[in-house]
Amino acid sequence: MATSDTIKSVITKKDTTKSVTTGKDMAHENDVNTSESSEVLVEQNVQRNQQDIRAHNQAVILAAAEEEFVLQGFRGATMQGIADRAELPKANIHYYFKNKKNLYQSVLHSIIQEWNEGLVTMTVESDPKEVIEKFVRTKLHQAFAHPNQHKLFALEVIGGAPHLHDFMSTTMQEWAVDKAQVMKTWYEQGKIGVSDPLQLLILIWATTQRYAEFETEIVGLMGKDKYDKQDEARAADFLVPFILRGCGL
Repeated sequence: MATSDTIKSVITKKDTTKSVTTGKDMAHENDVNTSESSEVLVEQNVQRNQQDIRAHNQAVILAAAEEEFVLQGFRGATMQGIADRAELPKANIHYYFKNKKNLYQSVLHSIIQEWNEGLVTMTVESDPKEVIEKFVRTKLHQAFAHPNQHKLFALEVIGGAPHLHDFMSTTMQEWAVDKAQVMKTWYEQGKIGVSDPLQLLILIWATTQRYAEFETEIVGLMGKDKYDKQDEARAADFLVPFILRGCGL
């Protein structure tokens, strides 16, 4: 018959064996978890890299398309010509932008979205002087920094805006009505002296975009071949106070 010490010894050995086995299992489980975590990180990095590559390629294609459409027009531009300018395979152009019409509309929409950023945060509580000055300076900077955008938009509108008709009659019109309503409220509150804010928006568009759309004419009048760094500042120094005075500010 086993003594109590013998029984204790057996129980202790069993517990020790169980403890060792459990430790091995835990180590294995930790290795599995670490492996799975590493795989998740690798997959996330791959996805992030793919997103970066996609964004980069799309930006390159849009820039190349913008220049090609300005030089050749919508009808004259080809997907192969855009691919050559972007230094990418033609198949890549079709992968990101199915066809020429889709790419052309993407270029136009990205241009308009960038233009409207100057007034996106405009509310009735905003300071009219700060908002209008920011809008004029933003539009001028866009005209001097990206003249092709304005030239392409002008070509589309002159041609009757066949690729932007729906956009201009919905999204663009809603944007203009919304901003005009804010300015109308400013007028009613006595903050500005312009009773027809839509005319103010048209005036700002006309005076700022002219520097891009008629760049050749304007630099010729200045007696030079291209704009220099001081020309944008000179235009802003004249236009900003001129328009603000017209608004009673």
